[in-house]
Amino acid sequence: MCGIVGYVGKKEALPVLLQGLRDLEYRGYDSAGIAVLNQGKIFRVREVGKVDNLVNKLKGKTLEGSVGIAHTRWATHGGVTEKNAHPHFGSSSLGEPEVEGKLALVHNGIIENYREIKKQLKDQNFSSETDSEVLAKLIYENYEGDLVKAVKKSLPRVRGTYGVAVMHQDNPNLIVAARLGSPLVVGMGQNEYYLASDVTPMLPYTKRVSYLDDGEVAEISTAGVKISNLKDEVVKKDITRIEWDKEQAQKNGFPSFMLKEIFDQPIVFEDAIRGRFNMQEGTAILGGLNMTEEEKRDVKRVVIVAEGTARHAGLIAKYAFERLANLPCEVDSSSEFRYRDPVVNESTLVFAISQSGETVDTLLAIREAKRKGAKVRGVVNVVGSTIARETGAGTYIHAGPELSVASTKAFTNMVTVLLLYALEFGRIKQTSPATGQRLLQALLEIPEKMHSILKQSEQIKEIAKVYAKYQSIIFIGRGVNFPVALEGALKLKEISYIHAEGMSGGELKHGPLALVSKDLPVIAVLTQDQLYEKMKSSVAEVKARGARTLIIANEGDEEVRDLADEIIYVPKTMELLEPLLNTIPLQLFAYHMAVILGKDVDRPRNLAKSVTVE
Repeated sequence: MCGIVGYVGKKEALPVLLQGLRDLEYRGYDSAGIAVLNQGKIFRVREVGKVDNLVNKLKGKTLEGSVGIAHTRWATHGGVTEKNAHPHFGSSSLGEPEVEGKLALVHNGIIENYREIKKQLKDQNFSSETDSEVLAKLIYENYEGDLVKAVKKSLPRVRGTYGVAVMHQDNPNLIVAARLGSPLVVGMGQNEYYLASDVTPMLPYTKRVSYLDDGEVAEISTAGVKISNLKDEVVKKDITRIEWDKEQAQKNGFPSFMLKEIFDQPIVFEDAIRGRFNMQEGTAILGGLNMTEEEKRDVKRVVIVAEGTARHAGLIAKYAFERLANLPCEVDSSSEFRYRDPVVNESTLVFAISQSGETVDTLLAIREAKRKGAKVRGVVNVVGSTIARETGAGTYIHAGPELSVASTKAFTNMVTVLLLYALEFGRIKQTSPATGQRLLQALLEIPEKMHSILKQSEQIKEIAKVYAKYQSIIFIGRGVNFPVALEGALKLKEISYIHAEGMSGGELKHGPLALVSKDLPVIAVLTQDQLYEKMKSSVAEVKARGARTLIIANEGDEEVRDLADEIIYVPKTMELLEPLLNTIPLQLFAYHMAVILGKDVDRPRNLAKSVTVE
């Protein structure tokens, strides 16, 4: 949530900044703004709503200059108003509010003690309700001719999280950036430099980037980039080369990023498993684990921490770790983990799952697990992200850029990587080579089976038209398909705004059955696994109460026809792998429902791609 863009160089900053804001729209936002430094003055324009609104407001204005910062805001402190939009000025405006500020700041995160700082400031003339303006005024108050010193003097007083970019009219050709808990990346061009919340805005210009770590400050000028910490110690940073290009982030002819990403799944699935298994030995090879065979044998328990879609992937992995490796596996909501005094120790292996690698709840959970001595490994999508760096080990899921807020391809790749981990530990603990080989062979068949489901998109669209009239829907599943039901319900509510609940089919009789009627349809994941007969009984119960039923069934299953009003058929696979297939029709169903209802599928209201505020 929220996005920062900055540019220092020789070309006009405005086009770079505006395109950067567009590239960050997927993060979620409700207002946008831009500031450019030119001839000793900072010019600022802000607007509520889409970046297009900001562009329209800029028509007829001349914002020349080769240094600038820009921001997309997702409201936390104060309402969605132009005055609360970024950039904020550190000095009180003496004339036009667009021009007179001497210092401009953009900020992601939350300053928890902003009220305390606010009371101590000499300048009490505030134009917004935000914590960010307080930080801007604090830095301005500490400014004595050196912007870097002013930033470093101010930040130790801050309690909370921040990713900030600051410029001052008396320091031409300079942006100072700093981070604590909110991601920032510096892009290295030819005598020009870029700053952003992630790499997407800089891909058209450079693929060479450095990631700031917590407590680091970057001086970005036409002379180069210097990174140091708050103690004035210079920090040597590696330069990472980004392997994917901006073309991959485009829609490639699809009407939305979400639909493109659903259809990406067979390809990125292959990326997730490539080079990560040994068929002859029937095992997985995930070098990122950074553990010896003896250390793996010493693992007595697995804990998975994640939120939302990532947590559902973890719930699927729980079945695999317990069945293949005989390892007790616990799946925790990251936001609750560190507040319940979790019992972990040196024999506990904690997996932190996050698409962005920046999810603050999960980041705080891994810090708590590390403090208690657990082994912590990351399962993330974004190279160089905070969780990847803080865990120091783990596995990238290789899903490629996922720009729709609702996660699809990242989910299936998370499940895939966790299944490989379960197999790796299973071969060490108890799983036979033959079982491992069967699992791997079944994995290799998944892409083709995914393709066969994707071909049913238009059929699923017709089914969605039938269900679009309902206000609420229940999703049910059992075993490994219980998390699939949870994920199906989450996708539907995320992008269509229809109330949906996912639950175990066995839970229906314990209360939810009271809701079931002709006005409340049920979607059942009813594939032919060990709980098939029990799930049929659950569907029969809702059918007897007049509910409309949509069933996800295996190809060739004729028994379910009497229970279903509509059926979506999926290929058969091994039980542990069923979620990799059964989730896809539910993703397509949610997508088509949202489109039919006229919703913005890529940027649903109130949501953001990367949750960086607890």
